[in-house]
Amino acid sequence: MRPIVQSQKLRHVRYDVRGPILVEAHRLEAEGHQILKLNIGNTAPFGFEAPPGIVADMVHHLANSQGYADSKGIYSARTAVAQYYQSHGLRDTTVEDIYIGNGVSELITMVLQAFVDDGNEILVPAPDYPLWTGAVRLAGGTPVHYRCDEANAWNPDLADMEAKITEKTRAIILINPNNPTGAVYAEDTVKAIVELARRHDLVLMSDEIYEKILYDGSVHHHTATYADDDVLCLTFSGLSKAYRVCGYRAGWVMVSGPKDRATDFLEGLTLLANMRMCSNVPAQHAIQTALGGYQSVNDLVAPGGRFYEQIKLASKLLNDIPGVSCIEPMGALYCFPRLDPDVYPIADDEAFVIDLLRAKKILVTHGTGFNWFAPDHFRLVALPDVDILTEAVGRISEYLSELRA
Repeated sequence: MRPIVQSQKLRHVRYDVRGPILVEAHRLEAEGHQILKLNIGNTAPFGFEAPPGIVADMVHHLANSQGYADSKGIYSARTAVAQYYQSHGLRDTTVEDIYIGNGVSELITMVLQAFVDDGNEILVPAPDYPLWTGAVRLAGGTPVHYRCDEANAWNPDLADMEAKITEKTRAIILINPNNPTGAVYAEDTVKAIVELARRHDLVLMSDEIYEKILYDGSVHHHTATYADDDVLCLTFSGLSKAYRVCGYRAGWVMVSGPKDRATDFLEGLTLLANMRMCSNVPAQHAIQTALGGYQSVNDLVAPGGRFYEQIKLASKLLNDIPGVSCIEPMGALYCFPRLDPDVYPIADDEAFVIDLLRAKKILVTHGTGFNWFAPDHFRLVALPDVDILTEAVGRISEYLSELRA
């Protein structure tokens, strides 16, 4: 009998954030070891709770959330998202420009399935959140990685980006604030990328899920603000991180720019939205409450707040390790430190993080898992409280000292 195998479409699709390293972590847990998991930005296990008003609104609407909703989302949620972007300078945004999804992850897959044809090239940042690369491949496209410049606070290398545009290129993906680097792109950088898309007639896809998690006065610039009416821009965001409700799966994509030229694509996106019936209805009721009123995340990202203090501490402790350098994150929830190849001549960074896991029971993610070009980085989630974070980075420092020896 012939073996039953995975689809050929998956042959080049990877998601190493939950790949072999997590399998090894589960094996160690089954043996009785306690593993500190710093591989995923999941807020709940580290004591971050949803704002009470969001939970109350979901509970209040549960009885009326048993049936399917409009496939694009309930009206109150889409209205709240549209008004949010109107208040940020995108005054022409309407309810019809909003699609609600089961988190940004589902919407990334839907948009790329509706947009990408076999052989299309999509520019993706390196490092990236690996779902983008995987979803481009799954849709039949070719991800082409442009370099983000560590020496320039991890802003995209515009010359490298333009050099990689070909006649097959259809879109540019931005992740701002960036996961995994914590970069918040300068306004001039965002404007230059928009101008590049304008000049080459490309679509922009802007992942802005961390837009509210900013430190030390950093300013997030919505890509769509500069796209005007001649560059189609798809803006992705949601509740998972800023509102600490990762499990609720409440995200959205906002469409702006020359929608009259994108009628056929939008029909395809609506078709895919219809095929999944709708996103989960209870979580949609949280969106209006979340976007209006008091923004509790502001306390977390200010000095003294947990997000702020933990990201600063993690960055400092990593920089204190000989042969390790970490650009201080200006947004998001992660550090992406570099291991000096002259000090740590690592050839296989996945093997490195698995060895670290086995030795010190700390789970991080290797840099090439984020499509970085060299095995000289790893990503650490800065969500544990300061005591646990200090212990975690201390264990990493111990392991690296053993490597140096």
